[in-house]
Amino acid sequence: MPIKPLFSHGPLPGYRLFFCALAAGALMFADQRFTRMEDVRAQLSMVVAPIQWVVSVPSDLLNWGALALSDQRALVEENRYLREHILTLSHRAQRMASLTAENVQLRELLGAAQRKDVPYMTAELLSLDNDPFSHQMVIDRGHRNGAYVSQPVIDASGLVGQITAVSAYSSRVLMLADASHALPVQVNRNGLRFIVQGAGRYGSLNVLHVPDTADIREGDLLITSGLAGRFPVGYPVAKVTEVYHDPGQPFARVTAQPMAQLQRSRHFLLLFPAKQKPIEEIAWDETLILSGNALRAALRVASQRSAGNAGEAR
Repeated sequence: MPIKPLFSHGPLPGYRLFFCALAAGALMFADQRFTRMEDVRAQLSMVVAPIQWVVSVPSDLLNWGALALSDQRALVEENRYLREHILTLSHRAQRMASLTAENVQLRELLGAAQRKDVPYMTAELLSLDNDPFSHQMVIDRGHRNGAYVSQPVIDASGLVGQITAVSAYSSRVLMLADASHALPVQVNRNGLRFIVQGAGRYGSLNVLHVPDTADIREGDLLITSGLAGRFPVGYPVAKVTEVYHDPGQPFARVTAQPMAQLQRSRHFLLLFPAKQKPIEEIAWDETLILSGNALRAALRVASQRSAGNAGEAR
């Protein structure tokens, strides 16, 4: 008997391709025009989540095998390095304890509010986006775990990015290196504030609109400024790698390298910063405070006048 071909020939595959392309175009149009598609995408992400976990199993097995088969000498060297690193961190922690106590005393003298610790939650990498023009990843925490859109994500070295989409058991993170990501930062040395935008490469960021006379140097640490209320203050973002002054141009060209290990980290922290009041509520609260102060002043003047009239009557 003749062997049955694996792929059928004829006009049918062409129609299938046409209908698939038509359906894909309709879905993209609906996703662009209608907000209800976000719920549909979240539900579909729930279906895809087990597949992502299954895909990550081989890499986890390889990492476990490499750890189990590693040489004893390498483990000894790694153990020695970690002990030295722990000793260095312990020295820094002791120094930080004295600086923290001094900072508390200075804040008490100035009457400033105390800074509170930011709650966090751990997360692990599930997959990376294969698109070379997009720097995104998927982590194993969703809204069932408390994750939410625009939540800051950090690793052991610095800021990684923020969550842009959340499903039940996973979330999509937009990393700093993506060309569509920007955030406000400040120079840790002198407090100058700028905007940092991704350059489309893992190892490079652009510092925008830096005046040619600004006091910024190679090696300066850029940290989150806390402006706009999305990222908490004081987390390391990048280190300045190049400052180029172009003669005749009002702005310098400044590039920086992310502090976070965007291509190596597998474990992350999701931060839960305190929510700030909107500007309208703050303005309304200040109006109420001013009105209350004016009312108290008027009552004080009235009581003084009444007391004076009572004295004259006596």
